[in-house]
Amino acid sequence: MSLPKRVKIVEVGPRDGLQNERQPISVEVKVELIHRLVDAGLRYIEAGSFVNPKSVPQMAGSDAVFRGVERKAGVTYAALTPNLQGFERAVSVNVSEVAIFAAASEAFSQKNINCSIDESLDRFAPIMEAAKVAQLPVRGYISCVVGCPYEGAVDPDKVAEVALRLHDMGCYEVSLGDTTGVGTPGSITRLIETVAERVSIHRLAVHLHDTYGQALANIYASLQMGVDVVDSSVAGLGGCPYAKGASGNVATEDLVYMLNGLGIEHGVDLEELIDTGRYITEKLGRVTGSKVSRALTQ
Repeated sequence: MSLPKRVKIVEVGPRDGLQNERQPISVEVKVELIHRLVDAGLRYIEAGSFVNPKSVPQMAGSDAVFRGVERKAGVTYAALTPNLQGFERAVSVNVSEVAIFAAASEAFSQKNINCSIDESLDRFAPIMEAAKVAQLPVRGYISCVVGCPYEGAVDPDKVAEVALRLHDMGCYEVSLGDTTGVGTPGSITRLIETVAERVSIHRLAVHLHDTYGQALANIYASLQMGVDVVDSSVAGLGGCPYAKGASGNVATEDLVYMLNGLGIEHGVDLEELIDTGRYITEKLGRVTGSKVSRALTQ
């Protein structure tokens, strides 16, 4: 299959990227990060999460972040909402859309949210009803689509089953998350082939971690399959607190550089993006996870 002419980048840095940081991050820094990402051309920002602050302390200020952001037309400011209470908080600060999350691994579901996959999906029913009334789009995430830190390899048919259920519940898009980063172009291709038999390829996105250095190769394989929505995190921030060693989303800078080389449109200014990555890593007191940024700023 030919590569897509344009790719939509879902920037998850302000949520998935920052949620595991140990040091305090002020609301002001988060707001500035979002503004800079938008100025760099990103049009979908996952700006926060309305989860229990005891579980994810860094997301405790999401209400203030959404209130502090100067909204720009044409930009989606999304939030993760695990339950109806979180959804109602998200609505109160005028989020553009919300996201819900399930897992393809029973063990991961139990360890992560203390319930089975079926129970997790049942819990989302009230959110889907409320979102319909509020006319808010809902995006679905699936964790552990290739491998699980507790169960090992995950059956693509199980992923397809969960994806179909999320789709049938009303999720306009389902993002396939390689949480532990164990996927390879071969396993990712097989996964997408299987899932696309149940859910249209045009309703699928990929969220591929770079734990084993495979993220860009896996994204390229996904593009060849017809996927045209890719999740990434500025400076490669983030990972999964429940998966040992699974640090490092694919860096948005590295994704943009690859897309530039392929002649695929995306609307992002690489130089401004690199500056944004430098801004947040300086605030965090750490080096960037972007190889492109390191190469271009030595």
